[in-house]
Amino acid sequence: MTKIKNQIMMDRLASAARTGEISRRSFMHYSAAAGVTASAATGLWTNAASAAPKKGGTFRFGVHDGNTSDTHDPGTYVSRQQIYLAHQYRSYLTMINPDGTLGSDLATGWEANEDASVWTFEINPNASFHSGKAVTAQDVKDSLNHHRGDASTSAAKALLTAVTDIKTEGDHTVVISLEQGIADIPWLMTDYHFAICPSNGEGGINWQSGDGSGPYKIDSGEWGTQWDLTRHEGWHLEGAYFDKIFMIVLNDPNARQTALVTGDVDAVSLVDLKTKALLARNKDIVLESVPSAAAITMPMFCDTAPFDDVNVRNALKMSMDRDDIIEKIAFGEATKGNDFHHSPAMPYWPDDIEQREYDPDQAKSLLKKAGAENISVSIHTADSVFSGAVDMCVLYSEHAKKAGINVKVVREPNDGYYSDVWLKKSFTAVSWGARPTPDVMYSLAYKSDAAWNESRWQNEAFNELLLKAKAELNDERRAEMYRDMAILARDDGGTLIPFFNNFVYARRSNVMRGDDLAASWELDGARAPSRWWFAS
Repeated sequence: MTKIKNQIMMDRLASAARTGEISRRSFMHYSAAAGVTASAATGLWTNAASAAPKKGGTFRFGVHDGNTSDTHDPGTYVSRQQIYLAHQYRSYLTMINPDGTLGSDLATGWEANEDASVWTFEINPNASFHSGKAVTAQDVKDSLNHHRGDASTSAAKALLTAVTDIKTEGDHTVVISLEQGIADIPWLMTDYHFAICPSNGEGGINWQSGDGSGPYKIDSGEWGTQWDLTRHEGWHLEGAYFDKIFMIVLNDPNARQTALVTGDVDAVSLVDLKTKALLARNKDIVLESVPSAAAITMPMFCDTAPFDDVNVRNALKMSMDRDDIIEKIAFGEATKGNDFHHSPAMPYWPDDIEQREYDPDQAKSLLKKAGAENISVSIHTADSVFSGAVDMCVLYSEHAKKAGINVKVVREPNDGYYSDVWLKKSFTAVSWGARPTPDVMYSLAYKSDAAWNESRWQNEAFNELLLKAKAELNDERRAEMYRDMAILARDDGGTLIPFFNNFVYARRSNVMRGDDLAASWELDGARAPSRWWFAS
């Protein structure tokens, strides 16, 4: 074997040893085949096997961004509380693996016809809800239809507008038909809204019960406070090593990190970057920083003065010193934004688009062109948006003064921010979780009729390109379409994007994890409770 192939084999063997998927005898055999000496293989086995996941214990984790107004309705999911809880007690058709690949959840397999206009998913026959009911194709059909139709109020409705029909074939096969080919359908099924709930027998779902088929079942809980869950022994996948989990809502960053330092919680979803260096010196704390496609956005309503003038919008975009923001607010834990919602962590990244830089003189020129010199605007934000959100807006207001713009920072309450401020106020700061592909992001927040079109941007050319890109199976042509869409969003859109933030979170040193961390959400793609374990 070559050296590279030997190393790949040993990496796989070590991973299998950690998860208990291989015996010591087999490990030693294959190690010898890879050219490893017996003594070295023994040492590798000892290290890998000692790190193998072990069941037991109660995992307590503090999360940011939870509201008393949150609900179990998957169509309303928006806060981290809802998203993190959903990934514990509910299942999805597919999931994003720790290494960023697409994996199975309820679906054991999927395939498309030649033009990707019909997708067939096979459902795991061993999956069951916490109530004891088997998960069937009917549950999947009704769960997806919850986000479709004129009567649906789901925020994910725009993601399924191309679906013309969903039918079942027996108890374990679901067939999704589309008006056009869409290559991203299996990836789309990882969207956190598309949690599978039990059918109510009348074409809808019984989301109110809190029943699910995820790794943990709800024992008790209260929105905005805490959720207590117990391992679902009938879960259809590996993992769920903890006996119980407590998810505690800690919106205040000081309370969150104090709870971690004192050992009242075993992990937190978001670290206050101002105290990151202090935490790093604590031998009992392990910091994690994962580059992601998550973004901080600052949408302006394109149908509301003064943002209805593209010159004003671009002046506001040019009035931010992103390098200063990343240094002082993100403490370097971010990737610079360029005012289109497509990050280097996504496929089809257009790396040749000129970076927008801080240019207050050009901003002044644009404002003069718009007849809006010495303009005054208000931006609304809250501490719960992300650690440093208020400070970011204050710093931005200082940058904007050089362009003759007065940015007033309005600090809103944490509780109810996404229900009372976002999509209601004309200029806000928002934290977006990572999406797997640009199509998902653009369909959710930039498509003209999307429920979460946070800037109320309407651009016919963009919408046409989005429709064509969905069906384009040639990667080069698809990449070119996404590049054209990015330029339109950058130069005409209503969203200022300071940066794509790293997921920076922390755990106690006695909490173990695998080799990779998913970049889809904080806490290992929101699945830390089912992927992590306690050291023996």
